[in-house]
Amino acid sequence: MSERLSRAGAVRVGWTSAAVVVLLALPFYLDAFWLRIGLFSMAAAIGAVGLGLLSGTAGQLSLGHAFFLAVGAYGYVWLAGEPGPGLPTAPAAVLAVLLAGAAGGLFSPVAGRVRGIYLGVATLALVFLGHHVLLTADSVTGGFNGRSVPPLELGGFSFSADSELTLLGVPFGAEERLWYLGIALFAVTWFTARGLLRGRPGRALVALRDSETAAAVMGVNVARHRSAAFVVSSMYAGLAGVMLALSFRRVVPDYFGLVLSVDYLAMIVIGGLGSVAGATAGAVFVTALPLLMTRYADQLPLVAAPGTTDGTVGPTEAARYLYGAAIVLILLFAPDGLHGLVRRLRARLRRRRAAPPPVGTASASLPPTSAARTKEPTP
Repeated sequence: MSERLSRAGAVRVGWTSAAVVVLLALPFYLDAFWLRIGLFSMAAAIGAVGLGLLSGTAGQLSLGHAFFLAVGAYGYVWLAGEPGPGLPTAPAAVLAVLLAGAAGGLFSPVAGRVRGIYLGVATLALVFLGHHVLLTADSVTGGFNGRSVPPLELGGFSFSADSELTLLGVPFGAEERLWYLGIALFAVTWFTARGLLRGRPGRALVALRDSETAAAVMGVNVARHRSAAFVVSSMYAGLAGVMLALSFRRVVPDYFGLVLSVDYLAMIVIGGLGSVAGATAGAVFVTALPLLMTRYADQLPLVAAPGTTDGTVGPTEAARYLYGAAIVLILLFAPDGLHGLVRRLRARLRRRRAAPPPVGTASASLPPTSAARTKEPTP
């Protein structure tokens, strides 16, 4: 048994190492379009992991995730830009994440006492209120036209295309540089979220989701843990907002609306509630699908290319129809999402490998001399 576990651990480490090597090598082979898809997907995965902790693990419905992404994105732009304090960009990014956590902390008393559809409606109010503030606070947000995003700088290294940089003959622009920043931030998100889920806080949140009464009997402080889950989820959303702002290079209020919150719910439902890997897979699917359909719209039936009136629907609407259908199929046939589906397939493959051989194959595999010994000697 221990040998099998060690072999499985070695295989897992091997696959993880191979995936890391591939991710690190991709900027040398992909063009800017594919790198932008990867950047948007990594940013979405960070936010989806946070919402997965809140809705999938703690069982709290939130429709206000877009509000906390906006706090992170606009917080960074205001703290690092002009008008604003004009802070160095690295401290501004950290403070923007903390600002999103503080916004979640201000709302946490409501999250600690309200649950279910009532919490969903309460968080929905945050989206409408935040969108109104983004449109009217021109001095901070730039109003309808938004604001440009200052490029991040770390130790004199700028994550922009202003300075020339060439590695192995490949020019590194903003996308290539931000790619490695996105990998680092996503790795931090992945390991901290998995550590949280596997530790005592994660078990307490799962107990809250399953039964608040049973969790309270076991000594779990219901209000405090639900509030803490909301704050942590808000900080992940703030980090995703900073990453999105750096990737877009300009933030506008219309992006942080109700549609974005619904997209994040779709990510965690498709990927699998309560799973870090599932939230990541759902984020990649929901983020990449409209971008791919926009690029290849002229090759798809019933889809109108951007800027034309041919076809039935635009690529963005078609993408929403597709992942809406994916949500229905997931809920009908795989309620635990893509992560649960993959886990069941892997378990079935392991059972097939461990199954004993069919009856009769053992005697057929015996050598002829052994089979002859089993017969009675002829007189």
